[in-house]
Amino acid sequence: MENLQPDPKVLVDIVQTRMPYGKYKGTIIADIPISYLEWMSGKGFTKDKLGMMLSTVFEIKTNGLGDILYMVKKSLNNPNGFSPRLK
Repeated sequence: MENLQPDPKVLVDIVQTRMPYGKYKGTIIADIPISYLEWMSGKGFTKDKLGMMLSTVFEIKTNGLGDILYMVKKSLNNPNGFSPRLK
């Protein structure tokens, strides 16, 4: 069995990337409402990096872990505070 490790860079990308199209065009991916992510999930996320980021945010928010995204945002805005370890 392969040992999979989460990539913290994905969380950084999620809090820095803006939605390129649709109702929430220009909105940071992490700030898209769960209702829209639920709708997109029903349609099927795309198989590219954007789809991966949207599905990750959907999983984070539906599992009540939205504070993770807040902590990543906060760490990026405060260089002297917590920062995720990036490889």
